[in-house]
Amino acid sequence: MSTAVAVTGRAPAGERFVARAAAATAVLTAAGALAGLLRDQLVASLFGADGATDAFLVSWTVPEVAATLLIDEAMALVLVPAFSLALAHGTHGGVRGLIRATLPRLLLALAVPTAALAAGAPLVVGVLAPGLPDPALAVDCTRLTAVTLLTFGVAGYFSAALRAHRSFLPPAAIHLSCNAGIIGTALACHALWGVRAAAAGVAFGGLLMVLVQLPFFLRIRLRAPRRRPAPHAVAVPALLSVALPVALFALARQSQVLAERFLASGLPPGAISCLNYAQKVAQLPMVLAMMICTVTLPLVARAVAAGDLERARRRVERDLVAAGVVVLLGAAYVTALAPQIIRLLFERGAFDAEATAATAAVMRVYALGLLGHTLTGALVRPFFSAGRPTWFPFAAMLPGLLVTVAGGLVAVGPLGAPGIAAANAAGITLTALLLLRGLATRTVPVDARRLLGRFARLAAAALAAAAAGWATAPPGPSPLPALALGCLVVPAVFALAARVLRVPGAVLLPAVLTTRIGNLKQRSHHAR
Repeated sequence: MSTAVAVTGRAPAGERFVARAAAATAVLTAAGALAGLLRDQLVASLFGADGATDAFLVSWTVPEVAATLLIDEAMALVLVPAFSLALAHGTHGGVRGLIRATLPRLLLALAVPTAALAAGAPLVVGVLAPGLPDPALAVDCTRLTAVTLLTFGVAGYFSAALRAHRSFLPPAAIHLSCNAGIIGTALACHALWGVRAAAAGVAFGGLLMVLVQLPFFLRIRLRAPRRRPAPHAVAVPALLSVALPVALFALARQSQVLAERFLASGLPPGAISCLNYAQKVAQLPMVLAMMICTVTLPLVARAVAAGDLERARRRVERDLVAAGVVVLLGAAYVTALAPQIIRLLFERGAFDAEATAATAAVMRVYALGLLGHTLTGALVRPFFSAGRPTWFPFAAMLPGLLVTVAGGLVAVGPLGAPGIAAANAAGITLTALLLLRGLATRTVPVDARRLLGRFARLAAAALAAAAAGWATAPPGPSPLPALALGCLVVPAVFALAARVLRVPGAVLLPAVLTTRIGNLKQRSHHAR
């Protein structure tokens, strides 16, 4: 039985499947991230970093919030345990009933705010960015992107159901599909529609996210027997009680971005664009680091559900340190070579040298908060993995949001966009510290003091690596020599400093990510 498997911690067939799927998932996730980078390059090249791009990025707030709430966090953290529970008690008996009870209600719950957002777009734009020079353009773009509330919600539902059925590849392909839709529409229609073409591409990309998963979702639904759910099947009220704190946490976290754009709307045109491009590039290391915690989430959830907190503690601590290694190495590289990275990626077409300098300055500040962002995303997973309502993550997010808003109000005047980024970094770091302390006392008894010591030593190694990368970067018109040399210098200095500071496992940094994913099959058998 599945329960016995959870208690013993064996499940060899399941672990082997996760290990095999993780490699293919990593490839598709990386492809989606690269497509997102290409999307940002295209938007920068076609429209630059000016008021028109700012208008599009205000409308981009809608799919950003929808992705966080309906795909990346809330939907997955609620529905993956629900579908897993339906499957855990007697094959597929409860799956059809769960779909019948939840999917129609979800469609209705998403259709109403989608229509309301399209109708109320002028009010939304006025609240989000009152200082925009051309609010009418932002209103048009917001009406186009409003449909993502519906399409992203359905895509997130399909993703949760498929992951619970151990079908990982279609959900991993959704971001690649969405970015392909944005890129294709922008290229085809920008001459006629201007930046509205990018917003139309977002709407089309959301539809592709649904379509790429639809055949696989229909297959699992049709495979489920037509019978009444078991008495212990998950009830809709129970799902809602779990969903509310998850949704509020996700909204509070995404409110950091809303606060940034609100504050930046009063700065000269292009400030919102610089913040956006800097954040997207700086967070690429976080995407890689979070992959570790994503593929091991089923193992943590199984250990928590079985009451094996010691096994869960070991797994969570290893994952947190591994994620910290990856993200801090990336932060060191970003800090050392920010101008060269932005010049290589974006400086073409309407994106000039002045925009490069402004974006690179913001990106270096954003790098200070990468560890906090990664730990926040990683730490909430154990909180919600038990499938029970918990309000602590939302409560921990509120002080961080307050620091972001208050710090941004203070810093935006003298420092401009870098001041907003600094407030973001301070706020999310505070939230990460609160979550780490709360996890140790409320859910999984991790050794918070030991983890903080390791993170501090890793941060010192990253500082040394960033300084070495900056000092050895050769000047010149082309950024490629500096970036290539940095790929050698920054990891080498980081690994050496980590060895000197005695950080366990960090000296094997070049292989950390591939080892954690590729060897999950072998290591999971020893994670008791």
